[in-house]
Amino acid sequence: MNIDGVAALVTGGGSGLGEATARRLAAAGAKVTCLDINEEGAKSVAADIGGLGLKCDVTDAASAEAAINEAGAAHGTGRIVVNCAGVGIPGKAVGKNGPLPLEAFAQVVNINLIGTFNIVRLAAYAMQKDEPLNGGEERGVIINTASVAAFDGQIGQPAYAASKGGVAAMTLPLAREFAQWGIRVLTIAPGLFLTPMMETLPAEAQQSLGASVPFPARLGRPDEYAQLVQGMCENAMLNGETVRLDGSLRMAPR
Repeated sequence: MNIDGVAALVTGGGSGLGEATARRLAAAGAKVTCLDINEEGAKSVAADIGGLGLKCDVTDAASAEAAINEAGAAHGTGRIVVNCAGVGIPGKAVGKNGPLPLEAFAQVVNINLIGTFNIVRLAAYAMQKDEPLNGGEERGVIINTASVAAFDGQIGQPAYAASKGGVAAMTLPLAREFAQWGIRVLTIAPGLFLTPMMETLPAEAQQSLGASVPFPARLGRPDEYAQLVQGMCENAMLNGETVRLDGSLRMAPR
């Protein structure tokens, strides 16, 4: 896919991996819409890159549909869709105060897994109705975000690991379903990245976590995630796969 001139949607585009992705796609010529529950953050990034910033609650069907429709009216159908919206709220199944409240588990799954699927179903429906790009066969690409926790979940991560495992697991069936329309589906499973959540930790803790990565022994940079997004967009043979982006890190139990 030639990114130049193509409409792109990035959830979680107001910060972190989503912001870096929005900036890189815009630099490559895409017409980017940043979708975020934090409307101020989305609009701020969009203003910097000459894009559109919209409030979007990925867990709400009406909110997501309205945002995608508004983006489509402004830029045309989103042919690149990158799902970065997510949360990493920890919690053991049984903690010091007893069983984890069921609503706490459901909240993480609702945002990370159901929210991702919500955007996928709406974006793919819009793509299916449009003609292939540049007279070819491809109509678009959807890139979701899992985590190494999908495979190496740590103690205290049952909800997060389950939600991200679900994102990874639905990659292939979605790619198979959408193949007839020339829509590719991929997932990135990042390791330890310097996101806003990570930045809340003390510098010593950040350095210690970075040192646990075999090579390079540091935290990943958000633009390195965005760089992989760009490569996935541009390489049509990448489809139906979850790619770990983790410096060969394998998470310990704790």
